[in-house]
Amino acid sequence: MPPGPDDDQDHDLAALAARLAQRLAAVERPILDAHGLSMWDYVALSHLARAPAGTQLELAQAIRYDKTRLITLLDGLEAGGLITRTPDPTDRRAKVVELTAAGAARHAEAQRAIRAMEDDVLGALPEVERTRLRRALARALEAIPPA
Repeated sequence: MPPGPDDDQDHDLAALAARLAQRLAAVERPILDAHGLSMWDYVALSHLARAPAGTQLELAQAIRYDKTRLITLLDGLEAGGLITRTPDPTDRRAKVVELTAAGAARHAEAQRAIRAMEDDVLGALPEVERTRLRRALARALEAIPPA
């Protein structure tokens, strides 16, 4: 019997990734809501938790977010005590964005809840396969140059 339209073996990687991202985002949304974060809040905090962002512009570029809309996002994170913005010592017109202790804690709590959900979603896979899947996806992402 030929593969049907819903058979994942018959779809290209971009189609599968898009479907997976949509479904994961839908399942993550209530988790993020419970932690008082939007998806973009979480993306920004995740980036800051991994490495210093530098300036607002560098953060916008790193997370691929519209720089003109980033200010509103950062205003909310700063008002919540999750980040600080200070003048860049090398360019006083620019602001350096840093994660606060409260921001790191909120991110870690949300991330733990998201990882628990992912473990439930991937529960049919043995732990070693879950780890391989995460690593393979990360390597595939690194192999594709940013647009």
